[in-house]
Amino acid sequence: MTALLSIGEFATVTHLSVKTLRHYHDVGLLEPEHVDRHTGYRYYAATQIPRAQVVRRFRDLDMPVRDIVALLGADVDRRAALLTEHLARLERRLAATTEAVGSLQRLLAPAPRPEVVFRDEPARTVTAVTGHVDGDDVLRWYAAAMAEIDAAVAAAGARPAGPPGGHYDNALFTHGAGRMTVFVPTDRPVRAGRVAPLELPARELALTVHHGTHDDIDVTYGTLGAHLTEHALRVDGPVHETYLVGPRDTGDAAAWRTEIGWPVFTTRPG
Repeated sequence: MTALLSIGEFATVTHLSVKTLRHYHDVGLLEPEHVDRHTGYRYYAATQIPRAQVVRRFRDLDMPVRDIVALLGADVDRRAALLTEHLARLERRLAATTEAVGSLQRLLAPAPRPEVVFRDEPARTVTAVTGHVDGDDVLRWYAAAMAEIDAAVAAAGARPAGPPGGHYDNALFTHGAGRMTVFVPTDRPVRAGRVAPLELPARELALTVHHGTHDDIDVTYGTLGAHLTEHALRVDGPVHETYLVGPRDTGDAAAWRTEIGWPVFTTRPG
């Protein structure tokens, strides 16, 4: 019988701890060459070292153990697909981490506060979709609703008459679910399925503009909230967002501009 390595020796040469090797055995990722049926001691062959090294590299890349099991047992095509999927996840995570670091740096060295203005918004009719939405589903729901509006507007031969927008009940932020409306101003009424004309009431709003992606839009919300604490009386009503420039206009996220409006009651002249 070929000489085998004890689990301790195998841990030393592979830099995988004994605890980790026991776990990999339990899940079928890296099974010992031999297990003594009397003592339960695990022994490994030298030929298993390359597999252990591959496993360790994949774990260094945060690949889940179950995915490594599937990958090592797959044919060449499936193995390539699994690797591609994991690399795409890493790239998304890196992008999110980079944005989070940038946001934190901006918080630690804040730029001048964005300008806050007050404006009386007249009543107007828009083409809209409204629904009750869970906070985790906001982006998916928004994309689906806007796609329905675009299709309905095109089918009706209508034209957009301004930038798209959304109204978000406070409950979306405070309780993780609430009423949400997305809309596009159009030159004529449009109705199809859940797409319908909606009368937006006249409101007095405090407004500021967020620049760039929405990953750190909470910072602009915070700035607006702090300003209103000092200068105006906030009133009940949905938060208004108007997408002056967004993904529908350009893929350059740095060029995006989102106007944030908060319903208020002021005592300013006029």
